[in-house]
Amino acid sequence: NSIEFTGALHATIVKQLHLRNPSNSTLSYSAILVGRDAADFSLPKGNTVSIPPTRQGVVTVEFTIRFLRPAEAVLLLISNKADGVEGATMTFSLKSEVKNIEPHSMLKCRSPCYEL
Repeated sequence: NSIEFTGALHATIVKQLHLRNPSNSTLSYSAILVGRDAADFSLPKGNTVSIPPTRQGVVTVEFTIRFLRPAEAVLLLISNKADGVEGATMTFSLKSEVKNIEPHSMLKCRSPCYEL
């Protein structure tokens, strides 16, 4: 599975990953970011998620586009034993793309084209 972060240069994009627990036991996961640009991605709500029985859990991933080149990382969700039940390890590919560039500010300058 792939999660795309697209937006303007210097924009902060937040994505939420919804996880469903179909079992009758609580599932618990540890989230880890790995890869070339993993430091540019963050988990603002922490790196653990508990999903109650037959409910949904949410993992929030935040990314600020700092460079024109695409950023890449992998989100690993590793199961912790909760209530004696262990879920499957899940991986998600995180990719970014710059859609437009907006200037922070504009500066007007007046200068002669040349001097003798």
